[in-house]
Amino acid sequence: MTDSFDARKARASAWFRELRDQIVTAFEGLEDSPLQGPTADLPAGRFEVTTTTRAGDDGADAGGGLMSVMRGGRVFEKVGVNVSTVHGTLGEQAQASMAARGVPGIEADPRFWASGISLVAHMQNPHTPAVHMNTRMFWTPNAWWFGGGADLNPCIEYGEDTAAFHKVLEGACAAHDPDYYPRFKAWADEYFFVPHRGRARGVGGIFFDDLNTGDWDADFAFTRDVGRAFLPAFLPVTRARLNTGWCEADKDAQLIHRGLYAEYNLVYDRGTKFGLATGHDANAVLMSLPPLAKWV
Repeated sequence: MTDSFDARKARASAWFRELRDQIVTAFEGLEDSPLQGPTADLPAGRFEVTTTTRAGDDGADAGGGLMSVMRGGRVFEKVGVNVSTVHGTLGEQAQASMAARGVPGIEADPRFWASGISLVAHMQNPHTPAVHMNTRMFWTPNAWWFGGGADLNPCIEYGEDTAAFHKVLEGACAAHDPDYYPRFKAWADEYFFVPHRGRARGVGGIFFDDLNTGDWDADFAFTRDVGRAFLPAFLPVTRARLNTGWCEADKDAQLIHRGLYAEYNLVYDRGTKFGLATGHDANAVLMSLPPLAKWV
């Protein structure tokens, strides 16, 4: 499987980088939008790009990626768009976790390769929703799979925004399998639930993992379409709320909701746990945390 998958791994890695470039360009364009309100006179935000690296257990190069972060923009208070391609050997805890998920042969041969894009945006205006998106490919000598999804996290909910966001994701899923949207929506509702608060962290979206139908090309095509659907799902919702006025109470609600978001990402998020456990750049792994949050 190793030799036969080299070209496929390269294609997946290149796609995640291409999607990153598209999103960074679109978000910087959004920063240039006509704007009213407290942040209108700020300079248009631009991404700061940092190369990230991962060292293997023997200190050798084990891949890395790009961390692109914008802070203090007119629209985005903080947004990160990260891509990475890493490889190495899984530790015992990660091996046990994957074995429990049914990954074949992982304890006998714990080598791995992983590539993906991860995005989290925290907005200036409390009426514009925070959002998360990621897609990824994972490979071991005995298995491969795709995962990812997108979910909307408003602190002030608008039913029409939720419906519009979900409609785009539903269309991306329906082009591949009519069962995908209801299945992956339900998975997102379960996955993005915060047990210790007894509530979801947002209004959902789709989430999928361990996707291997046996047809790599079909699964890769679906993963690409999920990535392509992100901007058409998120940008119209954001543009619709850009110039909605807000008050101190709205901002307070946003900061409290961000506390919930931070709790979820630090306690439950699978990607956070994997990134820290495998020695990836901690700043890149924790990019998802908001710049400011509040607890009551």
